[in-house]
Amino acid sequence: MIRFSNVSLIRGTKVLLEGADAVLNPGDRIGLIGANGSGKSSLFAVLRGELHTDKGDADFPAHWRVAHVAQETPALDRPAVEYAIDGDTNLRILEKKLSQAERENNGNLIGELHGALGDADAYTVRSRAEQLLVGLGFRHEELAMPVSSFSGGWRMRLNLAQALMCPSDLLLLDEPTNHLDLDAILWVEDWLKRYAGTLLVVSHDRDFLDGVVNVILHIDQKKLRRYAGNYSDFEVQRAQSVILAAGQREKQERERAHLQSFIDRFKAKATKARQAQSRMKMLAKMEDLAPLHVAAPFSFEFREPLRAPNPLLALEDADAGYRDNTGRDKTVLRKINFSLQSEQRYGLLGINGAGKSTLIKTIAGELKPLKGTALFNKGLAIGYFAQHQIEMLRDDQSPLWHLQKVSLGTGNAPREQDLRNYLGGFNFPGEMALGSIANFSGGEKARLALALIVWRRPNLLLLDEPTNHLDLETREALTVALAQFEGTLVLVSHDRHLLRATTDQFLIVADGSLRPFDGDLDDYRDWLLKKKQEKPENPKPIAKRANDKKDLTARVKRLEEMITRLNARKSDLDARLADTALYQPEAKESLQAVLLDQAYVGKELSQLENEWLEKQAQLG
Repeated sequence: MIRFSNVSLIRGTKVLLEGADAVLNPGDRIGLIGANGSGKSSLFAVLRGELHTDKGDADFPAHWRVAHVAQETPALDRPAVEYAIDGDTNLRILEKKLSQAERENNGNLIGELHGALGDADAYTVRSRAEQLLVGLGFRHEELAMPVSSFSGGWRMRLNLAQALMCPSDLLLLDEPTNHLDLDAILWVEDWLKRYAGTLLVVSHDRDFLDGVVNVILHIDQKKLRRYAGNYSDFEVQRAQSVILAAGQREKQERERAHLQSFIDRFKAKATKARQAQSRMKMLAKMEDLAPLHVAAPFSFEFREPLRAPNPLLALEDADAGYRDNTGRDKTVLRKINFSLQSEQRYGLLGINGAGKSTLIKTIAGELKPLKGTALFNKGLAIGYFAQHQIEMLRDDQSPLWHLQKVSLGTGNAPREQDLRNYLGGFNFPGEMALGSIANFSGGEKARLALALIVWRRPNLLLLDEPTNHLDLETREALTVALAQFEGTLVLVSHDRHLLRATTDQFLIVADGSLRPFDGDLDDYRDWLLKKKQEKPENPKPIAKRANDKKDLTARVKRLEEMITRLNARKSDLDARLADTALYQPEAKESLQAVLLDQAYVGKELSQLENEWLEKQAQLG
């Protein structure tokens, strides 16, 4: 078990933990939660042996193997699949020892090492690594590409793959879903449910925590508090304890009444669509948890839009895309016919790279349609949140400077004190509103970007992954605010809780087109699984077929290389088995190792040959 006994932890002048105790049992799947800066990453560093407690002990069995996700990825020429396999450090050590033994022609050691490699599942490691990378969103033709060719987000996926490839007794995952889209998150969820060791995960994705963990460890007031159950169970227990706190009841009742009023209005106009019913359930649950909203560090709400023209905008026979570095048009979505009416609330679904961000940018007017028309109503006021909006913030300026700049074009200039009061509502109090944002965390910058959007009083919100970098409490504040927003919303997010609570209809971007999705997020999960399994019934466009054929050809070539290598290995083993010396009593262990090796090679060869036949059949 993991035992924290009277642990105190200090970083710089800040006390993170003081006299903290907790016991975690083998096989527990633990969600570690707490406010930003409360000490979650430092506690991970203690468990990795990179940081020592200032007082007390943090112990777990010495023989436990610990795996974690590296935060840096060197720009290596090493193929992605090999980089993933590198996560199994014991296997790589055995391979090096085997190479050395073969160079020295040490027969006994060679036999022992082949046995050890068999025990380490060395002969299925490549297929396991490939399945893992494909599950994380990599295409088959990308598996042989060098690590250096991938962007930062995809390199973090490679680091996650390394951690999951490493046989471990304790797995430490710090925000594993940050760089994943929804289908990859669902895949990781399923993988972690089958993980046999002890899992400790930090995540701001509440649905992910609900799906994976059975214990919550909360860093609260410099103590460690253990709760049985998943994150939703923790919320209920916390709400009950907050209710007991003195001086909170009146404030809680106001929050509950505010939410109840909105729920009643929403019920009056809600459709029977499954998404709308999902939102109804989420709003009812949020009402029950009103005490937690009151106890949160801050909350905010979107002011009612000044006007609501109808329709807000329309795309007619529009092709959405962009112009590449060579000046050529790259079409991502074709023949879009779509209009946005006042108070519609859409969640945008689709796998990574399908074109969701391209569509959002087209609706925002940042990308002009390559074909067709985009009509924008004169009264349209857009609030657009995306990662590049955060990057456009000036590091050398203050939150107040940014807000003053935004407020210049809104009529009468507001008083500085009013602006500072507003920023205080977004948890930028006092001097924090006046200093530069150079040292702000990603979450603080995202919160500032949201504050600037709310100030403009938009009637259309376009939000592309707004929860990246936000902690759980800030996400919940955003969820409550968006749930009650009176305008029109288009949301791209891998946060399923946010999607359920704030949208009434889903659109799906797939196969180069935009269409309604008649279902809820459970249906979308089923759709993803079905899409991975089924063969397309209708002929694909010529360009798509060409790309698929290219992918298949690359995979066939890769399979042929692997089969050739394994056949050479099999021939070597057959030659060794033909050597009569191997059947002498003193060579008994070497014989067993060679036979085991032969069995593994035969099994993997059979799998690869079957896949080769299948791919050849698809090539026709």
